[in-house]
Amino acid sequence: MRVLVTGGTSLLGAAVARRLRDRGDAVTVFQRRPSGLGIREHLGDVADPAAVTEAVAGAEAVVHLAARVAATGSWDEFVRTNVDGTRTVVEAAQAAGVGRFVYVSSPSVAHAGASLVGAGAGPAEPSTARGHYARSKAAAELLALAASRPSMPVVAIRPHLVWGPGDTQLVGRIVARARAGRLAIVGSGAALIDTTYLDNAADALVAAVDRAPQLGGRALVVSNGEPRPVRELLTRITAAAGLPPPRVHVPTPVAVAGGQVVERWWERRRREDDPPMTSFLAEQLATAHWFDQRETRRALHWEPVVTLDEGFRRLREWFPESR
Repeated sequence: MRVLVTGGTSLLGAAVARRLRDRGDAVTVFQRRPSGLGIREHLGDVADPAAVTEAVAGAEAVVHLAARVAATGSWDEFVRTNVDGTRTVVEAAQAAGVGRFVYVSSPSVAHAGASLVGAGAGPAEPSTARGHYARSKAAAELLALAASRPSMPVVAIRPHLVWGPGDTQLVGRIVARARAGRLAIVGSGAALIDTTYLDNAADALVAAVDRAPQLGGRALVVSNGEPRPVRELLTRITAAAGLPPPRVHVPTPVAVAGGQVVERWWERRRREDDPPMTSFLAEQLATAHWFDQRETRRALHWEPVVTLDEGFRRLREWFPESR
């Protein structure tokens, strides 16, 4: 197929583009700066209709990953990229006659702060999602799925906490905090959390491209299906980087309240760097959230091939090479 992948400079976007290319698809990537992938690309902003229209011309399928994923920023900034940008890409795809559309979402769109234990893909709910990122992604998922038609089925895939070598989001932030002496365990550290190794997430999105005609209008959560305690995840990621495990404990209410104060300060000062804590991060670290993967695997005809243990081994091998 001729496939357009937006967000080609992201870790997951690049992995998806490479997999599609390697299996023989004609791939184009679209993002604001050169990807370095050696794949045909268009440069531009997803909120720019002219640039998006040019990029999507001739595509038979679209995988829309481009998003603002920063820990800080104003609501308007998140809306512009995540909501308005998604609307622009969906409308351009419809006008271009694209035959299948995969929207890359997040489980946070259906997380209202309570524990999720063996959960399925609940409905996206902007009014209860936590934080600018989750609320904007929830709104974007709803508008994307509302556009699903037999002529262009839309499926939303929610990969949960994707990580692997080169990851600057989960792994990068944990390691940076650990090196600065600011990595803390929120609450007991016993909450079970699902994560997704990079290769598995990329394979799931490629499977979604293939299965989109049968899955139009649906949302599916993707993870390794191996929930682990937060403490273990933090310890194994820091160990892979050659760092000691976190030893500081912060009570959950203190972390949440402190995160709210920090968020307001960062937004007021228009700071672009990562704050030491946010209320969303505090809740994520203190609350169980893992998902029943049986329906996802049946629907996508997909299973993860890299276990968490193998993923941590690969991460440990990569860290010396990254220095």
